[in-house]
Amino acid sequence: MHHDYPLITTLAASFGLALVFGFLALRLRLPALLGYLLAGILIGPFTPGYVANAELATQLAEIGVMLLMFGVGLHFSLDDLLAVRRIALPGAILQIVVATAMGAGAAALWGWSLPGALIFGLALSVASTVVLLRALESAGVLDSQNGRIAVGWLVVEDLVMVLVLVLLPPLAGVLNGESGDASGILSLLGRTLLQVIAFIALMLLAGRKLMPRLLWRVAKSGSRELFTLSVLAAAISIAYLASQLFGVSFALGAFFAGMVMRESEFSHRAAEESLPLREAFAVLFFVSVGMLIDPKILIAHPLEVLVVVAIIVFGKSLAAAILVLGFRYPLHTALTVSASLAQIGEFSFILAGLGVSLGMLPPLGQSLILAGALISIAVNPVLFKAVGPALGWLQRNSALARRIESQAHPLAELPQETRADFLSGHVVLAGYGRIGHRVGEILALNDIPHVVAEQQRERVARLRETGVQCVWGDATEPLVLVQAHVANAGLLLVTIPDAVSVRRILALARELNPAIEIAVLAGSPEEAKLLEADGADRVFFKDAELAAAIGQHVGRRFGRESAPAH
Repeated sequence: MHHDYPLITTLAASFGLALVFGFLALRLRLPALLGYLLAGILIGPFTPGYVANAELATQLAEIGVMLLMFGVGLHFSLDDLLAVRRIALPGAILQIVVATAMGAGAAALWGWSLPGALIFGLALSVASTVVLLRALESAGVLDSQNGRIAVGWLVVEDLVMVLVLVLLPPLAGVLNGESGDASGILSLLGRTLLQVIAFIALMLLAGRKLMPRLLWRVAKSGSRELFTLSVLAAAISIAYLASQLFGVSFALGAFFAGMVMRESEFSHRAAEESLPLREAFAVLFFVSVGMLIDPKILIAHPLEVLVVVAIIVFGKSLAAAILVLGFRYPLHTALTVSASLAQIGEFSFILAGLGVSLGMLPPLGQSLILAGALISIAVNPVLFKAVGPALGWLQRNSALARRIESQAHPLAELPQETRADFLSGHVVLAGYGRIGHRVGEILALNDIPHVVAEQQRERVARLRETGVQCVWGDATEPLVLVQAHVANAGLLLVTIPDAVSVRRILALARELNPAIEIAVLAGSPEEAKLLEADGADRVFFKDAELAAAIGQHVGRRFGRESAPAH
């Protein structure tokens, strides 16, 4: 007996073909997501054979976006978001304006109407959440300063697109030359802004208190199934309610849900529990993108497709890089951010679909946007891999690049009036995160001269205002350690949790000051052994240090001196 199971058949076809073509892509040394996109094209309505349920695939992909943004929120605190606001907010808005102008200009040359040209430009200006995060994770820079800037930039883009999608229907008449109610449009804009602000305030004020308590109570039950269920319920339910009640996107709602859950001590476990589903549904996102694409557009309009790809991959990326350099960030940051934004995705599809339904964007515009998304998503991993080689080539062959790197920001070096005891025999503290902040407070309380090396510029600016001696930059770069006077320091404390970065800092410090004492953090016993072998004088492993602290407390409680564990 034949049964029709559209959900099961869509999942089976999507996962099965994605596995086959993703594996073949890797064997050919191509990005796996290229295989996922090809799988989507094969089960889409524009190729012969089986056609999957596009509506179901789109909804499943939306779940993937929610889970992925939720996972990012679990690793992205409010402080991280606020720390990059001075570059992410103006940078994202200016980049949207520049990219929109480029896209609208191209559409105007093709003879499109002004409303269609504006929607087309806006669709090319906003990057994909899923592609950006996958690229940052693959490159291992999601938790870096460059990654935080890119994610903050993305959050601002999402907020702008939420406003555009809400305002576009009432503005349609005005843009099409019909009379419109200006007061009604302003009222709608104000109401939308208030809804977004209300949601963010609710999540940050009430959510930060309620979510950690809820997670703690579920974890206390001892049921792994309930814990996983609570994580998924929080990610999807909050994202859905945020969309229905406050008009924000699913992605933005899930992101803030993750941010408030980060306050819980179980946030790392929540990230691990949701990881398999995040990976699986992210694959469905790329398959669903492939299903929307008609390959014939590449043959029928090749010149227009090339123009669209050039705007996405080169035009808006170059604009973003120039903006980042304009804020006096390093060339490496500019290249990373520009590579992050050199693609388009889910918001572009939604905007294009809305524009067509309102009669503002021609169907060809939607097809070109989808083709541009396909190609830009496919080449984005290649661009990320090229960041390092491109940076090296520019520094070797471009006098302008060397001049940009040599123009140090005032925060990248210690003030001229710095006291002598902060320049010799002092402590260099690399990293001022959660642990580094506490270490710095202890050093200050004990009046121990120390210099902080921190890569978050806004954090360095705040520390300077409070009188802390610090330099801005990545401590894995030799110039940063030189500016912190590590060559004359007595002790280097590295509180950065990334073992790769720690090993790099350790090697650089030994070159600059072979006699310096170095203490570092390790995330596991294996990392601790590796860092000791690399020459660290003292390695602090959190589990061992916690056990030692408990042992000392018990020893004092019973009037005995506890012996250190081996």
